[in-house]
Amino acid sequence: MYLSRRTFITSTAATAAAISWNNPLFAKTGSDTGGPWDLVAVRNGDPAAMYHAGIAALGGIAAFVSKGQSVVIKPNIAWDKPPEIPANTNPDLIGALVRDCLESGASKVTVFDHTCHNWERTYVTSGIAKAVTDAGGVMAPANLEDHYREVRIPKGRALKAALVHKEMLDCDVFINVPVLKHHGGAKLSLTMKNLMGAVWDRRFFHKNGLDQCIADMCFAPRTPDLNIIDAYRILRKNGPQGRAGEDGELAKYQLLGTNMVALDSAAAKLFGMKPDDLGYLGFASEMGAGNPDLSNARIKRITLDA
Repeated sequence: MYLSRRTFITSTAATAAAISWNNPLFAKTGSDTGGPWDLVAVRNGDPAAMYHAGIAALGGIAAFVSKGQSVVIKPNIAWDKPPEIPANTNPDLIGALVRDCLESGASKVTVFDHTCHNWERTYVTSGIAKAVTDAGGVMAPANLEDHYREVRIPKGRALKAALVHKEMLDCDVFINVPVLKHHGGAKLSLTMKNLMGAVWDRRFFHKNGLDQCIADMCFAPRTPDLNIIDAYRILRKNGPQGRAGEDGELAKYQLLGTNMVALDSAAAKLFGMKPDDLGYLGFASEMGAGNPDLSNARIKRITLDA
């Protein structure tokens, strides 16, 4: 229904540029004439509508979630901020995703984040707790060391081991859903950076080479089966928290795919940066996690009807 009734698919570079304010992500650098897709870029809808259009292009959530499987969703819920300040993932997107997973037959959908502010207050203020419970999912705490289990990361260069949240390690399907935002240390917080919220000791990252530790998480024993970058509202400056009325921008984009390097590269372009500007992308590419060069990527570009 979403693709046939409410959307049209951009098929030329000129059209793509016109509908995206000349953003380089929608310039035709790869193929959008046939799948399967390396990533899907959706524009111009509300978070739920963009999700439904994007996931349909990837074969629907049933391509990732089978009946009876347990699903864990990891948004960014780090900060005690309302949805109008895009420091956290949009709650409408998370609610739509939880509902879709359950309708696909998931036995349970759990959502968590290792918050920076008080976890109970942050879960509520972000709007995510209500969105998840209304959709039939459950919120899990991540505020105690007992919630984590040590894993080895043999391929890591700086991060050789970490305490990772048990929900992430024990689920059947893991979905990573960051918000696109400025970050004072990493420059941008995207799919790879969002995995820091699944780790107990985040200070280790900051003390031992932030970019390298972020890249090392690509080789943890549990990595995302699906990534969705929320760029409905993006944080342009003063990240990772932002300030009311000054730093957010209504952008109306969403990116979906399985490879974190490709998605983070696309999101950098969306933000107006080059993948080379992000140190962790360079490290992850060197280590074999993916290719930040999207010139040959198979990208499905979707624009929803206004």
